[in-house]
Amino acid sequence: MAMIRNYLKIAWRNLRRNKVYSLINILGLSLGLSCAMLILLYVKDEVSFDMFHENVNNIYRVTQEKTINGKLHKNGNSGYLQGPRFKQNVAGIESFVRIQGGAEDIKKDGAIYSQKVLRVDSTFFSIFSFPLLEGNPKTCLKNPNSIIVSEDFAEKQFGRLNVYGETVMIRQDSIFTPFKVTAIAKNSPQNSSIQFDVLLPFKVSVEDANNDLNWYSYFLNTFVVLNPYSDKTDIEEQMQAFYEKDASGAFKSMIERYGGGQDATMGSYLLQPYSTLHLDTERPAQNGLSNAGNPMYSYILSGIALFVLIIACINFINLTIARSIKRAKEIGIRKVVGGDRKQLIIQFLGESFLLCFMAFAMAIIVVLLVLPVFNELSNKALSFSYLLDFRLILAYLGLFLFTALSAGFYPALVLSKYNPVEILYSRFNIGGKNYLQRFLVVLQFSLASFLIIATFTIYRQFNYLTNADLGYDDSNIISISKGYISKDKAKLFKNELLTDVNIVSVAPNNVGHLWTMAKLANEEEINFSYAVIDESYFPELKIPIVKGRNFSPDHPMDASKNIMVNQAFVEKANWENPIGQTVNFFYNQNEIYQVIGVIKDYHFLSLNQKIEPQLFTMISNISFDNFDIKIKPNSATQSLKHIEESFKKIFPLSPYSYVFKDDVNKEAYQAEAKWRKILLFGALLTIFISCIGLFGLTVLSSEKRTKEIGIRKVLGASVSDVMNILSLDFLKLVAIALAIAIPIAWMASNTWLENYPYRIDIGWKMFVITATLVVIIALITVAFQAIKTALANPINSLRNE
Repeated sequence: MAMIRNYLKIAWRNLRRNKVYSLINILGLSLGLSCAMLILLYVKDEVSFDMFHENVNNIYRVTQEKTINGKLHKNGNSGYLQGPRFKQNVAGIESFVRIQGGAEDIKKDGAIYSQKVLRVDSTFFSIFSFPLLEGNPKTCLKNPNSIIVSEDFAEKQFGRLNVYGETVMIRQDSIFTPFKVTAIAKNSPQNSSIQFDVLLPFKVSVEDANNDLNWYSYFLNTFVVLNPYSDKTDIEEQMQAFYEKDASGAFKSMIERYGGGQDATMGSYLLQPYSTLHLDTERPAQNGLSNAGNPMYSYILSGIALFVLIIACINFINLTIARSIKRAKEIGIRKVVGGDRKQLIIQFLGESFLLCFMAFAMAIIVVLLVLPVFNELSNKALSFSYLLDFRLILAYLGLFLFTALSAGFYPALVLSKYNPVEILYSRFNIGGKNYLQRFLVVLQFSLASFLIIATFTIYRQFNYLTNADLGYDDSNIISISKGYISKDKAKLFKNELLTDVNIVSVAPNNVGHLWTMAKLANEEEINFSYAVIDESYFPELKIPIVKGRNFSPDHPMDASKNIMVNQAFVEKANWENPIGQTVNFFYNQNEIYQVIGVIKDYHFLSLNQKIEPQLFTMISNISFDNFDIKIKPNSATQSLKHIEESFKKIFPLSPYSYVFKDDVNKEAYQAEAKWRKILLFGALLTIFISCIGLFGLTVLSSEKRTKEIGIRKVLGASVSDVMNILSLDFLKLVAIALAIAIPIAWMASNTWLENYPYRIDIGWKMFVITATLVVIIALITVAFQAIKTALANPINSLRNE
């Protein structure tokens, strides 16, 4: 015990004696550890999504796969029939629940607002572990006019939590009907794919439940619970066999009506484990699911954490060796008086563990300080308590031991092997040619350079996504959503809006919400986005017409038989001259439309998706659901007042809300904008820690070559000559690191960019900029110690010779 206390006392004295280097060592290691801890929090949250449900290992989502035109399509949506029919006819399925997302109009104190809701089966709380503050989970959804509300909704609607038995007025058709609160649920955990404030009972008419065509209606999510002793593959085979038998007639009817080609197949039904929903990029979170994640971000962050931690450990080793010369005589004296190598190794490992412990303590403080900012950037609600998990604590303990041993073991071996005679007569060479330290410097600068290039690539790509020209003008446009607007009502509202001089134009539409298919003149089928607009839409958004003309009230046929398409549609259809071509909606009694104009492609979907074929019509039997209202610049206040008054006049029973179109477009890429900041911070942190390590090696080199430099100065070497001597060695190492990092980073960047249909080009300039930046940073880092050594009095270094 006394020996351990003595080791700790010596270690503490040594740390105090070298405050600056101890601080640099602790700072570099703590930054690496805090970075690793924050990212560990993020990754833990991602992989633990939805794992709080008690029966999560037996819950599966019903999904479908189908090959269309040689391409496999995966679909996570289902409809009315899949849940009840599979439950009734497939052994091993114990229960099911359907979840459908939507919105309902709610009246409160005379005001009407739109509220997101989930419609679910009565088995919802028996399958999912969402705790109730009040109410019976088995019966709260039995009554068709029941409503389950969250804590947040109760506070918002009633101003209190004890609202059991209260009523909420919800519009059913055109009448506001009372719904009784039968349960109050705790707010959904932030790491849940199902988020809700209001639950309503799922309603299915007898007609829909018995209509086999609903096998091919997909608008909700169906989850099933399997018997824990059943085999998933066996159940999928049973599901497929029953589906092919039960839906064969409906499939034949669908093919006869809508076509599908000779290779049309019924598709396959499969089961997706509920725990995999969050990170599934092939089946998007929709129809009642939210919080979709992307495993790419976890991979990127994990890579950053690993790089930073490795670099921090490398620095620890290099800085420890760099300062070893200051303890040379201590080591020699301790060996002369009987100290053996084992004691010295224990001493230096003890100092390493003490330093690591201090670094861990500082890392925890950094995590606590930075966590709110990290949450904001990563769209999380992480707390430090997440780290207090048994498995994570074991991981931290392993991380601590690994860091302390890897950082301290090599220095301990190097320092403890010095010959005491050579040490006391200053005739020893620390670390020989320092091959390990040089290798570590090359490694850390290779990692840093790779991360810088990767960060530049990702930053430029995300910057491109957030600033790219969408192909239309979204400035000064206010969008109002209102479902199922008839042409007559839309015209009435538009005329009312245009009475204000600040309203430039009004364009009712339902762009981007409908998808369908049709046949071309050569009988080839084509899938496309189907949009209903009026003649104001293209002029308002300044979308160029590249061929033909725009819709016009002067042409009566535009409202019934004429259509416009985008360039992607023309390309997909292989039309050389699109004007006059026809499109046949064969499933609507062979309705045939004629192309009168072609617009330039624009991004009506996210830039992460390729521009798809798009068809525009003014047909009168399909309703609008959105108004794009162009206003004069700097007239928002007056315009919004007039828009609200007009809306309430024409639609008195509908909730009113608005958004600015350019704000919506910016919000669509908020995640990319935030990830730019995270990656930039990771790159800067890596550079900073790498510079610390380079500084340490510069100190080592300078102290090893003190006498050489003294002799050179006595023989006439200038300060610049000495700086060149000291700098050249490190620039060689940096050049080697760049030569290793650049080709690897180039391949990795190109592979990553393949995920984006619209992406930047990786040019040679980026690599030149990266190389220049790394070299300049290395020179600045080396220059400080090089100048100090070059200006030192050579007499002091030669005095002992």
